[in-house]
Amino acid sequence: MDNFDNLSASEKAEATELQRMIAIEQQKAQFQAQVHSFTDVCWDKCVDTPGSKLDYRTETCLVSCVERFIDTTLTITNRFSQMVQKGAH
Repeated sequence: MDNFDNLSASEKAEATELQRMIAIEQQKAQFQAQVHSFTDVCWDKCVDTPGSKLDYRTETCLVSCVERFIDTTLTITNRFSQMVQKGAH
């Protein structure tokens, strides 16, 4: 769909907008998958027995787990970004 040569200006604009919207939806889906993933991992790691309330230890464990997960994801993403930038030069 990258070949827009045979389209009118308005069709090209519509196609570009559609691609942008698809990219945004893909990013949303990826984010939701990431949240689901660390929810599963952290729940299994931190919650022994579900109750009506989280105790202090469980809440602290969940917060730490999610923060580590996010920090690790950001570190890996930044590292890949650096590798791509170095490869582009």
